[in-house]
Amino acid sequence: MQLKKFNDKSIEQLFEAILSLEDIEECYVFFDDLCTVNEIQSLSQRLEVARMLRKGSTYNQIEAETGASTATISRVKRCLNYGNDGYRMALERIKK
Repeated sequence: MQLKKFNDKSIEQLFEAILSLEDIEECYVFFDDLCTVNEIQSLSQRLEVARMLRKGSTYNQIEAETGASTATISRVKRCLNYGNDGYRMALERIKK
């Protein structure tokens, strides 16, 4: 499934590059070159917020544990409720 908002050759190239990575070490190397520390932390924070929301944590618990703003928590919750199930899919796969 290809989403229209991502219908761009350079984005497809990025996703293919990520899929080509073979292990965690390669991910560290690639993302260290690609992103700032803050960008990586923001992405990982959103994933943790999604995990905690799925677990039933409250906004206050999530904010205290992750430092995420209520705006970030709300955005992630909106994606969990009305998005494409990307968080659910990824979290279920890494849980195994």
